[in-house]
Formats: sequence, C-alpha cells, structure tokens
Amino acid sequence: MGKIRRYISKEEYSQRIEKLQKRMQADGIDIVLTHACECESANVRYLSGFWAVFDFVGILVPREGHPILLTGGPESYDFAVQFANIDDVRIHPMYVETCAPEWDKPINPYSYEQILNEFRKNMSINKILVANSNTIPHNIFEDLKKGAGEAEIVLDDNYIIKDRVFKSPQEIELLKEAYRITEEATKQTIEYMKPGMREWELEAKWRSVAYSMGAEGTSYPVWVTSGDKTFQSLCKSTERVIGENEMVQLTFGAKYNGYCGNLCRPVIIGKIPQEQERLILVSLECLNETLTLMRPGVSFAEVYDRFQARLHKYGFVGVNLYGPAHSTGLQECEAPWVDNRGNMVLMPNMVFNVDIWLSNGVYGVRYEDGVVVTESGLDILTNYAREIIRL
Repeated sequence: MGKIRRYISKEEYSQRIEKLQKRMQADGIDIVLTHACECESANVRYLSGFWAVFDFVGILVPREGHPILLTGGPESYDFAVQFANIDDVRIHPMYVETCAPEWDKPINPYSYEQILNEFRKNMSINKILVANSNTIPHNIFEDLKKGAGEAEIVLDDNYIIKDRVFKSPQEIELLKEAYRITEEATKQTIEYMKPGMREWELEAKWRSVAYSMGAEGTSYPVWVTSGDKTFQSLCKSTERVIGENEMVQLTFGAKYNGYCGNLCRPVIIGKIPQEQERLILVSLECLNETLTLMRPGVSFAEVYDRFQARLHKYGFVGVNLYGPAHSTGLQECEAPWVDNRGNMVLMPNMVFNVDIWLSNGVYGVRYEDGVVVTESGLDILTNYAREIIRL
C-alpha cells in the first residue's frame, strides 16, 4: 500500500484569502488580481491549490466577499471546478492557450467589465492591484483596463509574495517531503552513475526515482552538466557522454503538491584540474559557513557579507551571481534573497535554499541545500554528502 499523500487543507486556503483581504482593507485596495500559467503557478496555487495546464488562470480577490477564479475554455473550467479551492469558477475567453480551438461545447464567458460590475453592486472599486504583472498577456491586461473604468490600477508583484515568506506547519511538512524525495533520488542517481553514460540518462534515472516516490513534477527543468558546460548556471542535459577525469554537476529538485525541493551536488570522476577542485573546495567552505551562521535574529546582511569576505579571501571576486541563500516554497527561487541591500533578519518559519553558485567562466560549481529557520536554530532538510564526492 502506497504512502498517503499530504495536502494543504481547504481551511488553510480560506485563511490565506482572509489574511489577504485584511491587508487589502488596511492598504485601501479594493481588488487584487493575480495571474498564473503552468510554469509560473505560485501565487494562484497559494490562494487556491490550482495548477493550470495549457490555459492561463487568474484569481480576483475583492476586499470583502468571495474570490473568483478565471480560466479559459470548457476543459480548464471542469478541471478548475474539480481541483481549485475556490467555489466561483468562470471562463474568460482570453485565458486560453496559444492555439485554442473554436469550442463546439457551449460556454458562458465573462469579461472583466462584467465581473467588476458585479462587484460594484456591493462595493466601490477605486484601486485594483495587479500581482504577477510581468506574466499577464497584453490582451488580458487591456481587458482589465477596460473593465476598471476610472479605477486606478497599481502594479505590485510582491504583494502576495509577502504573505508567502513565513511558512505554515502544513507547508513545512510538504517541503520536507519534497526535499526527502529530491535527496533520495539524487543519492540513487550518484550510485548509478558511471563513465560512458549520457547526461540525459542520469537525469532520467533521477526522474524515475523521484516520480516513483511521489513527486508530482520537478521544481524547475532539472539538468546534468559535465565537462566544458559546468560554467553555466542554467543549462540542460544533453547527449554528451560523461568521461573519465571530469566533474559532473547534478542540479535536481522534486515538486510535491506544489512545494519545491532542491539539492545540487558536483561529482568528481577521476582527476580534475587543480583550479576546478579549488573552486569546489571554496564553494563547500561557503556552504558550511552559511549553514553555521544562519540562525534566528541574524541579519541577512551579516550572512551575505561573510560570504563575500570568504570569496575575497581566496581571490574569487565576481564569481557569484547573488547572495548565498534565497527563500523557497511554491517556487524554487522566491523572495526574499539573502543580501545586504535591506534590513531583513532571519526569523522562524522562513525556508531557504542555501545556494552557493561560483563560476570563473571556465569551470562552475553549485552546492544547494534546503533549511528551515526554527525558534532555536536551523533544521537542515538535505544532508547527503556535504563533502567532495568522488567516483
């Protein structure tokens, strides 16, 4: 008998809507609109549990009353009615995939003008806030502007993300499972690895194990790089055959019921250039120092400055893209980022990926582990092989 899957409760989704509405009332916001597609699903999934495929999806939250979920076409409507934790689901004809058909099945479409006029029967609408503005298609935004009339439209892509910074106990349990799956699949992939395999074969092995353990998908398009491709922070697995005397970078993350795990490890086969091994050793030092330093009450700036100081100590200037950690949850990378550009401090129930990426333009390396900040310290979610792995 398989393991019972865990989910966010419908009660928690309702609490999230209520919390957002209280903030809206305090901030003078009448409507919040958030938007999603399959690859950028986080805010809509946070408020409803719904993960769209093919079509777009949006949620309109009024400052009081019930939210409305919008999606395109009869297929997505039926899908959302079954899986979304929002009772009022409607079809907006612009929320469809790029090559949508002309539907034979009758639909009851709504424009923003119709929906906002419904809200106006019970409340005035003076200010509409749009989150995820950078992902909304132009024609949908134009329809919103038409329906808004004289109301002011403001863009604040962080408005809902602010509520996602601190994770609930249910969220943390789902994250722990995502990291557990990620770690075990990575362990089995390294045990399976040998020279002569292609990069995509290792990715396929990891995916096979992760899915068999209950992953619903990946936290991002996972990949394996080797040889002269490791200097790239973003890449994809290729046909390249893994040889002797080189490093293989594993970049893996399982998604479990919306929540993202992650684990990155380099693996050395045979002997590699001294310069490349030195980069790996410095990355490991940065990882371990960051894990030691991160505690409740410690400022982001202190963590970041210590990271930069270590890089400078070894003469590694300009080899990193960003600070040593970033928040995670419904997105593998989400705000806040640990740097010295603000005055944030680490607090309980924040969840981070400690993400050490260094590249000198020829070689690159990434170590990444998940952590939860607790009342007394740090709960490290991935512990596998925090040292140089050699085959």
